[in-house]
Amino acid sequence: MSFDATFFALVALLIFLGVAAYAGAFKSMGAGLDARAQRIRRELDHASQLRKDAEALLSEYKQKRLDAEQEAAAIISAAKADAEEFAAEARRKLSETLDRRARQAEQKIAQAEAAAIKDVRNAATELAIAAAHTLAAEAAKGGKAAELVASSIAAVKSRLN
Repeated sequence: MSFDATFFALVALLIFLGVAAYAGAFKSMGAGLDARAQRIRRELDHASQLRKDAEALLSEYKQKRLDAEQEAAAIISAAKADAEEFAAEARRKLSETLDRRARQAEQKIAQAEAAAIKDVRNAATELAIAAAHTLAAEAAKGGKAAELVASSIAAVKSRLN
């Protein structure tokens, strides 16, 4: 039987593995691998918990967004209603103001008409008095005429006013 280098390499490997097994190297490697597996499992559990928390937070924010959108829609509809109410109130006040000003203008016109009629009557009265005075003075000359003119003027004034 001839022993070559491969055989000696095999024997050396078996001796090394035997010494390593006797020294407990495989146990410590196994314990190290078990510890690493445990640490990875904890990290996976932690990541799973973080994912659940993130999903809960995401759903909470989605709900808050929906609530905010609903609130914004409510605010917009309330603002539209307020704007329409304000516009209607403004139109009503404008209409009332225009009606009031029209009534005031009509009153001023009526007052101006009444004043113009009064002025015309006064002017006509004074003109009639002056005409009657002139006619009466020409018709009756003398002392009796002056009395007659004065009484006629007084009578015309009292009747016309």
